[in-house]
Amino acid sequence: MGFAEIIGHQRPLEILRLALGNGRLHHAYLFVGPEGSGKRTVALALAKAIHCRETKNDFCDRCPDCARIHAGNHPDVRLVQTLEDKKEISIKQVREIEKELNFRSFSGKRKIAIIDPATLLNTSSQNALLKTLEEPPQNSLIVLIAPNAGALLPTLRSRCLCVSFGPLARDEVARYLMSKEGINQDDAHLRAALSMGSLGAARKFDKEEVLEKRRTWAALLLSLSAGDYRGAIEAAEAIASDKEESLHFLEWAETWYRDLLVHAATENSEEMVNVDMLTEIESQSAKGNFEQMLASFAQTARAAGRIQRNLNRRMVIERFLFGVVGGR
Repeated sequence: MGFAEIIGHQRPLEILRLALGNGRLHHAYLFVGPEGSGKRTVALALAKAIHCRETKNDFCDRCPDCARIHAGNHPDVRLVQTLEDKKEISIKQVREIEKELNFRSFSGKRKIAIIDPATLLNTSSQNALLKTLEEPPQNSLIVLIAPNAGALLPTLRSRCLCVSFGPLARDEVARYLMSKEGINQDDAHLRAALSMGSLGAARKFDKEEVLEKRRTWAALLLSLSAGDYRGAIEAAEAIASDKEESLHFLEWAETWYRDLLVHAATENSEEMVNVDMLTEIESQSAKGNFEQMLASFAQTARAAGRIQRNLNRRMVIERFLFGVVGGR
């Protein structure tokens, strides 16, 4: 195992390997990209490459240091997430990170903190972390992981070197699912399309559940007519009852409007995500206004960012759906 065996992300890996080889790693990185695309995998791989006993500027995944990082119990590598039953990464956790990064390293190499997802840092936590980034402890490295940078303070973003991760190619995801997970070709390609290049999502894919939810969501959007604000309010109330469900809906809605735009511009079904809904996409694309579809597509990501920042879910979904019905 090593960097060469990581699926996709050639440009981010090239940036990190070059910095490792030159001994010029930045003190803080912001990994930005789709959920499940492999950002945490690359962050942990970087930590292993720094601490690996067997290889230089790469990792073996077999030595004691690599094994302990993989198991999550290396004394110099800390993965920071929300605590059980908590919705945010607290200022107390950030202060603990700062304290630990100032300790002398057990291995003599870098002390590393990986914060995933950084979007769950509240404003107080981000301000506390900003002080650490402005005066980083010697021989330390902080990696922030986020699906997008919009929920982070501009001052925080400016202290990090941003590394962008794109979605994996469908063929790469499908090949992995067939070779590593033993999934048949048709299911592998369907998962790869619906996951939008997210290997994590493709691996956790529950075919029947996902297909049923997509049918429900598509029927909901198709049922909303121009000016149907009451229908939009009722739909928002149903969707917004659960945070994860709200985010999943918006993730899917992004693929829906993307497919409408692709069909309107090219009529090329091979580039579509919802390939099993081609009839509905053709019909809706023919009826829709290109500028309005583009606006709805853009609003999905903005709405998801607001929900991730714990704004009122129902109001966020309502605002999104009002935009949908207002443009028809």
